[in-house]
Amino acid sequence: MKDAFHNYLIAGNRSAVNAAKTGTKVAAHYTLKVPAHGKQVISLRLLDGASFDAIRPKPFGEAYDSIFSLREKETDTFFNALTPPAASEDERRVIRQAIAGMLWSKQYYFFDLDEWLREHGWVPGRPSSRHPLRNANWFHMINDDVISMPDKWEYPWYAAWDLAFHTIALNFADPCFAKDQLLLMMKEVYLHPNGQIPAYEWNFGDVNPPVHAFAALYTYQTDKLLHGKGDYEFLQAVFQKLLLNFSWWANRKDPQGRNLFEGGFLGLDNIGVFDRSAALPTGGFLEQADGTSWMALFCQNMLTIALELAQEDPAYDELAMKFVEHFFWIAGAMDRVGENADELWDEEDGFFYDVLHLPDGSAQRLKVRSMVGLLPLCAVALIPGEQAERFKRLEERIAFFRKRRPDLIANIFPPDQPGYAGRRLLSICNEYKLRRILARMLDEDRFFSKYGVRALSRWHRDHPYEFDLHGEKYIVQYMPAESQNGMFGGNSNWRGPIWVPVNALIIRALLTYYGYYGDSFKIECPTGSGHMMNLFEVATEISRRLAGIFLRDASGKRPVFGDVDKFQNDAHWRDYIYFYEYFHGDNGEGLGASHQTGWTGLAARFVQALHMDPQRTLQSGLRLVPKQEEAKSKTTGM
Repeated sequence: MKDAFHNYLIAGNRSAVNAAKTGTKVAAHYTLKVPAHGKQVISLRLLDGASFDAIRPKPFGEAYDSIFSLREKETDTFFNALTPPAASEDERRVIRQAIAGMLWSKQYYFFDLDEWLREHGWVPGRPSSRHPLRNANWFHMINDDVISMPDKWEYPWYAAWDLAFHTIALNFADPCFAKDQLLLMMKEVYLHPNGQIPAYEWNFGDVNPPVHAFAALYTYQTDKLLHGKGDYEFLQAVFQKLLLNFSWWANRKDPQGRNLFEGGFLGLDNIGVFDRSAALPTGGFLEQADGTSWMALFCQNMLTIALELAQEDPAYDELAMKFVEHFFWIAGAMDRVGENADELWDEEDGFFYDVLHLPDGSAQRLKVRSMVGLLPLCAVALIPGEQAERFKRLEERIAFFRKRRPDLIANIFPPDQPGYAGRRLLSICNEYKLRRILARMLDEDRFFSKYGVRALSRWHRDHPYEFDLHGEKYIVQYMPAESQNGMFGGNSNWRGPIWVPVNALIIRALLTYYGYYGDSFKIECPTGSGHMMNLFEVATEISRRLAGIFLRDASGKRPVFGDVDKFQNDAHWRDYIYFYEYFHGDNGEGLGASHQTGWTGLAARFVQALHMDPQRTLQSGLRLVPKQEEAKSKTTGM
């Protein structure tokens, strides 16, 4: 057990560890006397038995210090290559520690589901009168790999949607491992035969957002930007497995066949009115703005991948056309022509909401102003001008679809309208919707914290959302720190705090819109300030606020440490940064697991984004590009 060493040393419980000195964990125990203001140094070297026997008389040898010094210099060289040359010392510190934490969070993980089920008296494939055992239908799984964990201490198991964001940070330092992790989740001993990607060990069958196509595309495009050519074999391999996962979503999570998706939990815990993983207390079903947006983004990612693969294999043309058409069906269903009570877009509020369908056939929007309503703006993709010219059949299919079903295209962005450099934009949000959503998102009294975009609008602090069911009230209220809601056991925390991964998606979306509009689209940021920004500048401002969680402010304090005096002021602690699970929605203080680098390792990307060139980024259309004086650096951005 993870507390065994504490129990042995502090509580004096000598039976807490295995007397035979065998097991899966080991700790070295030193007894040292440290003089006041002094130090003691422990040297450590890992060797196998044969190597140790050969050097037993002097296990460290005279060369130990020089070898250790060499390793330090190599590490400095490695991280310097990842850091913009103009970065400050404090910015360098954040980048280095965020990425080091990601590398540290690799862990060997073994789980044989078939064996685990047998140990619990469950025989796969046989009928049983017992209550179904968790993970009973995942008996095909054998996990036996080194995997990036959310947190090796508190969360020492993989989580599929966490892992997709891990690869964005890991790609910074170890692109081969990032690719391997994405392919791993789609191996036959992980991916369910029905196409579902496993969620996490306490319920592999739970539903996580489909972000693996986004992560795979990011990895490929980063390779291409750095080396002039992407890893075609990787992209081809991952696309084939993603087709299976897409089919699972399309077949399982759109039960009404309306191109409006459910999905339940989707990683957002208690952000909504009800526990979306359980049967609704109202009966009926929920059509989710976030679930539907995730699927629209999935379509866009698959389209972009198919177009990339089609440059070498024309067989992918048909799949590209399939995904662009599927995107139109989904985007058109979110806001149909006319005023409809059962659509996700609310014209009066200028925002997207989940829609609750009741057993009597009626429907109503659950008007919670949350990340659920911001995610539709993240479903956006560019078709480069040269691809639009090359794949004429795709352009013809879009024109044909628009002529055949003008109602589905009416309320989304015009897909055949050229932008900067002839690019086409696929987006749920036309310019009118985009401006209305951004006006809310960039309002500091609502979503726009000094430290990033909140998960729930601060407006709900004084205006809680209430849903009355048979005299019982379900209340959603903004809470800037730990949730006081009992849903999911009372430890779920989406009622207002700042979460890094969804902020990263928002930044990526803004850069995509910028790649289409260029400097022609400007919006007030923050709302009400009178300060107009283009979308590159808005993305940079969000990055600056997120990076500000970890960097020292004007007073020398790091917001991440809150009011903890030792962390803020002690010379031995103040520069050792914790990458928390999530952050206080008002003051940026770290919350939840204190050492969950996990997806919070994306902090390295936010710092890096502060040193990128808007014009070179606009020309690239796909990625943040370093400023000219930093172009020789290996850094790449969002």
